[in-house]
Amino acid sequence: MNIQQLDKRSLTESFLVDDVQENRVRKYLGGETYDYISKFVDFDDEGTKVIETSSAFNIDLINDPVANIVNIKRVNFIRFLNKFFEAVNKKLPHGGLFIGKGETIMERRKTIYKKFPKYLAPIFYFLDFVFHRVLPKWTPTKKLYFLLTKGNNRVLSKAEILGRVISCGFEIVEEAELNNKLIFVARKVKEPAFDKSPSYGPLFKMRRVGKNGKTIHVYKLRTMHPYSEYLQEYMFNKYNLKKGGKLANDFRITNWGKLMRKLWVDEFPMFINFFKGELKLVGVRPLSFHFFGLYNEELKKKRLKTKPGLIPPFYADLPKTLGEVMQSEERYLDSYEKHPIWTDFKYFWLAMYNIFVKRARSA
Repeated sequence: MNIQQLDKRSLTESFLVDDVQENRVRKYLGGETYDYISKFVDFDDEGTKVIETSSAFNIDLINDPVANIVNIKRVNFIRFLNKFFEAVNKKLPHGGLFIGKGETIMERRKTIYKKFPKYLAPIFYFLDFVFHRVLPKWTPTKKLYFLLTKGNNRVLSKAEILGRVISCGFEIVEEAELNNKLIFVARKVKEPAFDKSPSYGPLFKMRRVGKNGKTIHVYKLRTMHPYSEYLQEYMFNKYNLKKGGKLANDFRITNWGKLMRKLWVDEFPMFINFFKGELKLVGVRPLSFHFFGLYNEELKKKRLKTKPGLIPPFYADLPKTLGEVMQSEERYLDSYEKHPIWTDFKYFWLAMYNIFVKRARSA
């Protein structure tokens, strides 16, 4: 097969806006979606490329100049999703926009419940979830699934879609649900992370700030959707913090994850870090680098002098805001510097009382 034949075949599933009338694009996208995307890109601009493809190779074939790329193929039908996003990143200039769409788990559920009778919908939803969500992520069935489906019509969470986009060098400008589909607008801000080990399995490691600023990888059982760790800054900027300094409206947490957090099951693997000497029993919570950056310089210095802990002072003081959390940690650290053994002993029993008597929870 020569290159001309290859080019022609690879482009049979895609089209560029240059080759079609504007009303055809509007009809294909739907009026509401077209109008929404028009707020961000000019469809008449030659630099705005509108395509429908699941192939990264087709992205490479787009001719310059390219200012923005709009792909109307659902990301659920893209087999090598990160490779595709990386190809888009490579094609776009810094600051260029990438607009795509996908179907989230909740949107998939709405579609199935609308399509089937009430008594059948839960059955079909369960079977669809197992086949298109569980099998492609479970190591023993992963290869068979992609052999049978070629990766078409996978079930993806909103967190995974947006997290993958961010991991490939974009920031999320805006996202909306239109016609029961997620439309995301992303801007290229850097090169892709090329993450070889994203948080996909049930047991995963989180990058956290340890003693003396050393990076430690804290073990936890998964309570969030895959690639959620890339959404930390986006979630902080978009949503408010609730009591205890946690994020409100956190769609990254799975339904079973909420239950695991209430039962403390997700925290058990952190004992691995305890036995490795990276955490102590009582101490400030191991923070992500993003949240660590929110602290004032004085508190940062105090935090770095000692190891983080399994049981943070939060459970002794029960602060309600991020500011109160910082004050609680500062009181603990000041006390620990003067009387380390007595401070940890006191905070441990205060925490146990609040956890088992007052039923205090972190989430």
